[in-house]
Order: sequence, then structure tokens, then C-alpha cells
Amino acid sequence: MFKKEVYTERRRKLMEEVDSGIVLLPGNQDVPFNYPANIYTFRQDSSFLYFFGINQANLAGLIDIDNNEEIIFGNELTIGNIIWMGSLPTIKNQAKNVGVDKTQPLNDLQTYIKKAILGGRKIHFLPAYRHKTKAQLSELLGMQYSSINDYKSDELIKAVVKLRSKKDKYEIEEITKMVDVAYLMHTTAMKMAKPGVVEREIAGAIQGISLSHGGPVSFPVIVSTNGQTLHNNYYGNILKEGRFLVTDAGAESEMSYASDITRSTPVGGKFNSKQKEIYETVLKANVEAIKDIEIGKPYRDTHLLTAKIIAQGLKDIGLMKGDIDEAVAVGAHALFYPHGLGHMIGLDVHDMEGLGENNVGYNNEFKRATQFGLAFLRLGRRLEKDFVVTVEPGCYFIPDLIDIWKSENKHSNFINYQKVEEYRDFGGVRIEDDIWVTENGGEVLGKPIPKTVDEIENLCQ
Repeated sequence: MFKKEVYTERRRKLMEEVDSGIVLLPGNQDVPFNYPANIYTFRQDSSFLYFFGINQANLAGLIDIDNNEEIIFGNELTIGNIIWMGSLPTIKNQAKNVGVDKTQPLNDLQTYIKKAILGGRKIHFLPAYRHKTKAQLSELLGMQYSSINDYKSDELIKAVVKLRSKKDKYEIEEITKMVDVAYLMHTTAMKMAKPGVVEREIAGAIQGISLSHGGPVSFPVIVSTNGQTLHNNYYGNILKEGRFLVTDAGAESEMSYASDITRSTPVGGKFNSKQKEIYETVLKANVEAIKDIEIGKPYRDTHLLTAKIIAQGLKDIGLMKGDIDEAVAVGAHALFYPHGLGHMIGLDVHDMEGLGENNVGYNNEFKRATQFGLAFLRLGRRLEKDFVVTVEPGCYFIPDLIDIWKSENKHSNFINYQKVEEYRDFGGVRIEDDIWVTENGGEVLGKPIPKTVDEIENLCQ
């Protein structure tokens, strides 16, 4: 964990943002995956980690705004726990390490909350995403399980988003370390991208790299020759020349901070002319987007810049036609680029997404679009100093989507469907970096991971 002053300051700022009442932040509990004693590797709730820092199951953090009181609720380990899991520092000692002086048994939380409710006090909590947390909140608050998230605190959500969005120097260091681990993961994948290799061989190798350098992968890795399926977690295909291997993968630190990088490598390590044209179009979008990043600029504008770059590149190849500004305005480019440019990253690989994408990526100034493609942009608001965001433009040839649009003759004044048919088995390309928003613009975090054509071909020799 960080030094205790980091956590005390975070909680102090949170108390300034919430007017009154009690802030309740349940930690995560152990979760079984096929029988009770066989549990998933524990992952603490990110907001609990942010404010209380203790990576242990079955805890709850409470901040009493009105009485300026902070309590961590949890039960000390029994000898039975210790036999199977080993001894841990006491909850009291761990609490002191994060600046909390008061601890109580977990069962006392029910009494505390009940008294507060009877006193007419507001209980602030974030939307729950795990069954056990929903059940816990339902019991504590006397609310129906099915409707518990209807009573989430919008005031608390806004406060947490405001505080977690800006990364301090310690968080930047953690993310950067994980980008450096991602360097090893991705360069390994590039070198392994040979004809005859099965995707799972690469997927297994890079997940092992992450684990050996401190933590698990930050999300289920994407290692696929079918990159046109944006979140493809199937690893059974055999690599063949003429296809790209799209690897979207990152690592999570012992402090639970994430990296998220994508690289697209031609199988065999050598670009053919068709691959090179599409790849360099996406690469230009990636590079120009990073150059475009600055404090105060709407990220939606940078997304649209990349859409125009990709559309122009496709026009140069003959896949699109007409006025590029008009094509992007009506969303014709989304046949090839149907997702947003990026998202925030931090303790969550899609940072704070559990608090609601619109709460994180939009505000009163910028509302989410409804147009196909642009509607999938997770982050549209103005960038602020110390945001960390991903830049991940892509170009894909999705046969099912092509067939639907072609049958409807959709945007035919901007799309050359006859030429598109030549690419329907192409797959996809995505290039992604993690970017720190600074006073000097966008800074690429971590050791540079090969992404030019020459860099990739030289690495793969």
C-alpha cells in the first residue's frame, strides 16, 4: 500500500465533497467458482482500495461525515484461517497503516447502520456489481436485493469520480510499471506470431509474464487472428500467414493498477502491401491522436480526428469515397471503426466503469451520442491534468456488419462496397497506448513498445 498520508488525504477530500451522512464502502468478499472452498483469486474493490488501501477480504470502510469518524469493520483471523492461509497483520494494525484509528468486528456494522437509519441519516453507497455485496447491502439497509442499486448515491458517485479521475505521482508510477510489464508481454507475442502456432500458446505465455512480474493480467487477454471481433477471448485458432494477430493485453500491479496495450502483428512478422496500407492508416490515427491531446480539449474531438484520418486512409485505398468530413459526420466510417478512441485507466482497466460510463466519461457539457460508432465512445468530456487515458484507434472488416450495411445500401455514397468485398476476410487492426495528460500534452507511459512497421518487422526477424 501507499504511505498512510495518501489515504488520509483521499478520505479528507471525500469528506469535503459529500455534504452529510455516512459513506459506506464495502470491500469485496471471496467468491467460489465451482464449490465453496475453491475460490477465485481475491481482488479487492477498487474504491475501497483507493480510500482504505487494505487488500483483504470481508472488510467494510465507513466514513461518518457529520461526526468526522472513520472506521474499518472486519473480523480478525481465527486459528482455522491461519492454518490454511497463514498469519496476517491484525486489522487494527493494517488500519493504522492507512491512518484509521478505529476498528470494529464486522457484525457491529449492522448495529451502526441501523442506528443511523433510525436517526434519519443518509447512507451513501456506490452501485454494487457483485452478488455478495448486493446481498450485504440489502441486509444492512433493509432494502430488496433486486432494487438495491436504485438507491445508490449520485452525490458519492460524483465525488469518487472527481477524486479518482486525477492520478497522483504514486499512481502514475504504478501504471507505468505495468506498461513496462506489458512491453514484455507484447514483444513476446510479436516474436511468437508464427504460422502454425496456436493462439492459446501465446495467450498462456503472456499471462505467465504478467503473473511473474507481480500480478495477474488486468483483464482477460485478447490474442486473436480474428481481430474483427473486438473482444475476442477464444484462443483456439492456428496462426496463418496473411492474417494479423491482434493482442490486447495488460498487467495489474500488486497495488492493483492496470495497463492496457494493443498491438497488431502480421503472422510471420512481415507486412504484405495490403496489410501495410491498413496498418499505417491506423498507426497515423494513433500517433496524431497522441499529439492532439491537451488539457481542456474534449476527447470526443480527438476521437473524431482519428475517424477522419482513418476515413481518409480508406479513401486513398479505394474503400471509401466522397467528402470525408461529411462521411464522418453521418457515421459512414463506423463500418470500419465502430468503437470509441479510448477510456480512462487506473485501478480499473476501464477506470470506474462500474460507477457508470456516462458518469465517468461525460458531464453536463458533453452528452453521449446516439449515432452508431460514436455512441460507443466511453470518454467524450474535456481532458484534465493528470487523467490517464487509452488511445486505441482501429480498423476492422466485420463480415456480418458489412452484409447488413450492404443489403441496406447504407452510406453507399461514401462506401465502395465492391472494393470492401476484397477485404471481408482481412480481420482487424488496433494500436493502443496508455497516455498521461500533462501540461505539455499527452505523454506515452512506459517503455516504448514497437509499433511502426520497421520496428515490428525488425523485432520479428
